[in-house]
Amino acid sequence: MDDPLAPLLAPVSELRGVGPATAEKLARLTGGGRVRDLLFHLPDSFIDRRTRTSLRDTLAGQVVTWTVEIAGHEPATKPSHPHRVRVTDGTAFAELAIWDKHRLANLTRARNGAPYMVNGRVEAFGSRLSMRDPAYAVPPEDEALIPPVDPVWPMTARLSARELRTAMRAASSRVTDLPEWHDPALLRRERWPSFRDALLGLQCPNEPPTPQHRARLGYDEMLAHQLAMMWMKAREKRRPGRSLVATGAMRAEALRRFGFDPTASQAHALAEIDADMAAPRRMLRLLQGDVGSGKTLVALLAMLGAVEAGTQAALMAPTEVLAKQHLRTLERLVPCPVGLLTGSVTGAARRNLLLQLNNGRLPIVVGTHALFQEAVEFRDLGLAVIDEQHRFGVEQRLLLGGKGERTDLLVMTATPIPRTLLLTQWGEMEVSRLTEKPAGRQPIRTTLHSLATLESVIEGIGRALDRGEQVYWVCPMVTDSLVSDLAAAEARFAEMRTRFGHKVGLAHGQQDSAVRDASIAAFAAGRTQLLVATTVIEVGVDVPGASVMVVEHADRFGLAQLHQLRGRVGRGAAQSYCLLLHEDGLTETGRRRMTTLRDTEDGFVIADEDFRLRGGGDLLGKRQSGLPGFRLSDPEAQDGMLRMANQDAAVLLDRDPKLESERGQAARLLLRLFDRRAALETLGAG
Repeated sequence: MDDPLAPLLAPVSELRGVGPATAEKLARLTGGGRVRDLLFHLPDSFIDRRTRTSLRDTLAGQVVTWTVEIAGHEPATKPSHPHRVRVTDGTAFAELAIWDKHRLANLTRARNGAPYMVNGRVEAFGSRLSMRDPAYAVPPEDEALIPPVDPVWPMTARLSARELRTAMRAASSRVTDLPEWHDPALLRRERWPSFRDALLGLQCPNEPPTPQHRARLGYDEMLAHQLAMMWMKAREKRRPGRSLVATGAMRAEALRRFGFDPTASQAHALAEIDADMAAPRRMLRLLQGDVGSGKTLVALLAMLGAVEAGTQAALMAPTEVLAKQHLRTLERLVPCPVGLLTGSVTGAARRNLLLQLNNGRLPIVVGTHALFQEAVEFRDLGLAVIDEQHRFGVEQRLLLGGKGERTDLLVMTATPIPRTLLLTQWGEMEVSRLTEKPAGRQPIRTTLHSLATLESVIEGIGRALDRGEQVYWVCPMVTDSLVSDLAAAEARFAEMRTRFGHKVGLAHGQQDSAVRDASIAAFAAGRTQLLVATTVIEVGVDVPGASVMVVEHADRFGLAQLHQLRGRVGRGAAQSYCLLLHEDGLTETGRRRMTTLRDTEDGFVIADEDFRLRGGGDLLGKRQSGLPGFRLSDPEAQDGMLRMANQDAAVLLDRDPKLESERGQAARLLLRLFDRRAALETLGAG
């Protein structure tokens, strides 16, 4: 049977009029080298070219098509001047101002009196109408080359609009009717066109497309994503696990050393984790907790549960600095050996640690990506914990779990996540939330200060240093910029070092990692009291002695980022403070950000407000608009549609778990169309 997707999955170089050089430019623009990638490069806007009018009735600013005769040519007198073509239709005269060499070649070959059709935007110069570089200029027999509605696509350097338009027309000719993967009732209710009509209605429209055209394609993408995530989740649940039941003895000792009882939400999360680990299937769970909510304690107790059940546990952190901090916490609390595996552990120490992991004598290991390496073999890895500061993809999350035949997986994230992001980025996982702070943590007092009061703020910091307190001072840039008046970390460091001497350290992302880590370590050890830094200290820096956070130009930061920065203080028993320095004349959005931070420490409230303020922006920092992996839809802006896709996918897989029905087979095409290969591979196996 012929593959209905073959025309769309073919290389774009097979399209008529697309040579190797153009194919390469198209691939850079669209993010892929297949016809589908080109067709999924949707227009930003549309130009309506359907208006036909006489010269006499044309208004400046209109986009029109004229049918005219050429009355004469006036060649350019300078390279910067246009070639002017005088035209008339019997009702008035106008001129075409031509700079484009391709258009000029066509028009200069035309004789005086020859009829021509031109389309473009009209401008007025005194009493004279002019059309600058007509978008289309063709003899009447080629009128079909002037589209009624012209898409305007995002472009890139070295690719002309003509090349893209030619390629898109050739690609559009390959779009055929595909089996329908949506429920007919849904299509009727939403008034959505077919996939073919929606795509062609955007890429080569005969009339301006409706919102339903784009909504249909966006929902296609969301449904493919939700089907893939749910299938992977179901696959993990079906994979054989084993029951790991904690005895509680080692946990009791760890809590005795800790000195506090778990909060109610910590106890609830641990109960959910224990239930998953005791079940005869693999655990796949996200532990979501706000800054300072005590995720590490829950993970530590879960790891001890795995050790009590006779297996090993591993904790992976995104940086060596954070891995070492976790190591210190575990060594202080857990009543069993703990090892460290990072890139800097080499030679005999590394060989000895790998041997102990392999023979089972080392029950717990903390590390970085080094834990992924093939040489790392566990005797029996029961639980893998990932400190998810960098939000690895689904496949990456499963890599560490793959180190054991039936390894349970627990992922921690410190970022409060709106429901939309849970569905799109973590949909394959069950979720436990921590909503309280551990005992002994005091609220952080957050205050707003105009940059006009900078000198008095610095004087106050000086008094705090004299009292022995430790202070973070965060700047948004590293060095001064000629086009920006933002504070620079290096300049601020130089000023602070002059005032406060060697009490001051510096940490930013452009330093050598060893220099930066040493500076952070000196601050953590109390050898320095004031750390001037950029946002490199946003996550993974735990200094209980730090009690003051100053953020300079705080109005230039996002809400979630400010919340994470504030979370670097308030980790000890002392009262902590966060000073947000802002410019005068805040915008309304800037004022809302500042007052939200001042009025609440609830990360979930802040995450929701950040979501509203940023709209379609990418909270994960991967793209300026939309979420990573989404090309036709914006789940953040279309939250309701995403939830609908989530429910739709759940119903479809419940009724047809292997996607074998008529609609299920169409859904398999949908998964292939959107390149959800991991789900397709497991479906094929299953």
